[in-house]
Amino acid sequence: MNELTGALAELEEKSVRELVQAQLSNGKDPMKILEDLKVGMDIVGQRFAEGEYFLVELVMSADIFNRALDILEPKLLEAQKGEGKGTIVIGTVKGDIHYIGKNLVVAFLKSNGFEVHDLGEDVAPERFVEKLKESGAPILALSGLITTTHDVMRETVEALKSAGLRDKVKVMIGGCDVNQEVVDYTGADAFGGDAVSAVEIAGRFLAELG
Repeated sequence: MNELTGALAELEEKSVRELVQAQLSNGKDPMKILEDLKVGMDIVGQRFAEGEYFLVELVMSADIFNRALDILEPKLLEAQKGEGKGTIVIGTVKGDIHYIGKNLVVAFLKSNGFEVHDLGEDVAPERFVEKLKESGAPILALSGLITTTHDVMRETVEALKSAGLRDKVKVMIGGCDVNQEVVDYTGADAFGGDAVSAVEIAGRFLAELG
């Protein structure tokens, strides 16, 4: 693996930041830099799946990746036009202000080429609908760490139906005690247990949507 990929895989924030800045200064294609970062995130995800890394390492990797992305984004804007995998709207539902899990998912989705509209925390159903209409995103990801958010997730899916968007948008959910039973209750399409599975689900959704 190259130096940048290795630095991210080993969670070396200072090295990642310095390498990204140096490579941009030397004229390296920002898309190639992003790909190196993606490989690093893939390695982190693999280590997490194998039990070598835990939640704290996932949080660290997401933070390092996001800081690197802040440096890269100005250079990526034009290069990425029309080349992304797909667009996703994400947020923590109304009544919940937890964000770590959501931010992990955002980082992993971005590292895999998705355009992500993160609405933040405590997001009302109508705000999700508004952003889906505005962005034309075919995927909605709902996060909620407390069990009472299951009702809000259900309300959000119902809001999509009322807005005539449900047949155009795939919905994934994640958070506390989320399983297939909660998927059935909320009317969502799938649930993700972690950031790695969220990327897999998003890819599957895009394939199904054609």
